[in-house]
Amino acid sequence: MFAPIGLFKDIPCPQGQSCSLLTCMFSHKGTSSSSDAPKVSSSDLVPTLNSEAASSKPIPAKPKAQVISEEGKSKVNSKPSPLPRKEAASQMHASAIPPSKRLQSNDRTPVRLQSLSREVTPPSKAISTPAKSGATTSQKRRPPRQAPRESLNPRMLTKAPAPHGVRLSILTKLHASMSAQNDKMAKDKDGPDRYLVLTPNELITMALDEEEKTAKENPSIYSNIVKLRIVKLSKLSKEDWAKEVKAHLNERYYKIGAEPEPPKPKAFTTGLSAKEEITLAKKLITPLEGLEEHGYVTKAPTDAEVESARKGVLESKGWEKCDRCGGRFQVFPGRREDGLLTTGGQCTYHPGKALYPPKKQTDHITGHREAYFSCCNESLGTSSGCTKGQTHVFKVSETKRLASILQFEKTPAQPGKGPLPPVCFDCEMGYTTLGLELIRLTAVSWPKGEALLDILVRPIGEVLDLNSRFSGVFPEHYTRAIPYGTADSQTNASTLEDGEVDSPPLQVVDSPATARALLFEYLQPDTPLIGHAIDNDLNASRIIHPTIIDTILLYPHPRGLPIRMGLKALTKRHLDRDIQTGGSRGHDSKEDAVATGDLVRFKAAETWKVLKSKDWRFVNGQLVPPPGTADAAADGKLGAGAGQKRTSSALGD
Repeated sequence: MFAPIGLFKDIPCPQGQSCSLLTCMFSHKGTSSSSDAPKVSSSDLVPTLNSEAASSKPIPAKPKAQVISEEGKSKVNSKPSPLPRKEAASQMHASAIPPSKRLQSNDRTPVRLQSLSREVTPPSKAISTPAKSGATTSQKRRPPRQAPRESLNPRMLTKAPAPHGVRLSILTKLHASMSAQNDKMAKDKDGPDRYLVLTPNELITMALDEEEKTAKENPSIYSNIVKLRIVKLSKLSKEDWAKEVKAHLNERYYKIGAEPEPPKPKAFTTGLSAKEEITLAKKLITPLEGLEEHGYVTKAPTDAEVESARKGVLESKGWEKCDRCGGRFQVFPGRREDGLLTTGGQCTYHPGKALYPPKKQTDHITGHREAYFSCCNESLGTSSGCTKGQTHVFKVSETKRLASILQFEKTPAQPGKGPLPPVCFDCEMGYTTLGLELIRLTAVSWPKGEALLDILVRPIGEVLDLNSRFSGVFPEHYTRAIPYGTADSQTNASTLEDGEVDSPPLQVVDSPATARALLFEYLQPDTPLIGHAIDNDLNASRIIHPTIIDTILLYPHPRGLPIRMGLKALTKRHLDRDIQTGGSRGHDSKEDAVATGDLVRFKAAETWKVLKSKDWRFVNGQLVPPPGTADAAADGKLGAGAGQKRTSSALGD
């Protein structure tokens, strides 16, 4: 009979258990071939022998004639073998082994032969090698990911931005750039990011996803964007590539755990008492005269100016310039007949600022690097934008037009309250049909940084964009907000659009004028009001305050106004503190207000070091110059601004 080749191994044998064939081509329940043998360990391969078998006495072999006679009987006898199938198979295999290599045993001791079991492979190194200490628990438990099997061929689109041959060529180069970065990542086999090394299928999927996204969102400049992307990939660092892979895996397969929260910043101390710091703050006050051209308002517009601004808006028929993309569009406060608030459709723009690399001495040889956007690293002029907004937006900067929406008001005096301590405040703004309006106001005490006021503000115009990327205010804040003054002892956190857990609901007021009145309760005209680029916050609140401390004036840019140092950079440089790390969650106005106040405290401490070196001292909380000096004679004559100017000069600012 020919040896079976397994074609009928899934078909039950017609004879069932009465089948007498030793190697039946059909399947039998309860039996197993050598390939289906149970898994055994290496210890099971050693025969279990009793004491009689271990004595290594040879078993007397039967004479050859006797063996032949028995074989003849088995051929003549038509009865099935009295032995079970497994034992019969064992004897058959044993007969094929040379007598010198047969295992010896008596009739009562079963012997496990290697021919009846599959080959046992040694344990893999991954099992025997202990886990490295660098691997985190999240990496060990990370769920497996399975990329679809796709060929490196552009996906079908309803409206392709280029012919198939062009798309295929671009996609191939894009995939090659990604593969090069992936190979660099794979070289670090023991690094913590080794799980970010992509398989060939995952690399193809990543390239297809990016090419398809660009083809759909920017068909008119598809080729330019992908080519720039290929150049950018070739210059990416290992850390930047790891971030991009995480973002891709997070979107397609699973959510990678968030990075560990940074340690809480240490409380900033100056070594001075609160009263002494408040005294020193008077040396840091900057007069606003002469700063009107940079946006600081020192006088409210007249009624005639306000009326002319209103006429100008009517004559323009709602045409504005987009604050993001620079395009022209129409805006309709109160909505047009068809319900639209603006024209122009979606807005494509770059949310990041344009960065200009510093000049180098070798620029005349290698060529000066082009300016690029901080949001996507694309060069200026290569694309219209990397982000899409639902509508165009605009900003009003002209003082008289701001006053036509809500008139400016000077800080009123409150004789019954006496002197009030300094206040640090920060505002967040959103885009409406009337421009950039106040939507959140936060005030904290200085120098302790305790919360005084933190409220949402309902703007006057219809909301176009809350500017959540920067303001940190989302629609959920308004839907959950409670009226100002409402007791809120039982509040629960909720989840925002981006999946982050939000703090308890804020209180909301009905207009910017109401928010301004609440802030006035903590101010006198001579109360130092502290802020970063405070002109923006004052203009959004329509406040004219004569006594301000602005950190962009305390820490001026080397090239002077209108160029300004960012709050995030100043806080990192002088306080070694990271702020505005929320990403798409935007800024926290309370965090910004506290950071601004601590920058002023840092400057106050520096001021005290300079004055102390000149023998100034505190007497009953008052700053007293050394007697018999020009400072002592001039101290009573110097105004606050002159004192600040003198102190800044001593500090080298």
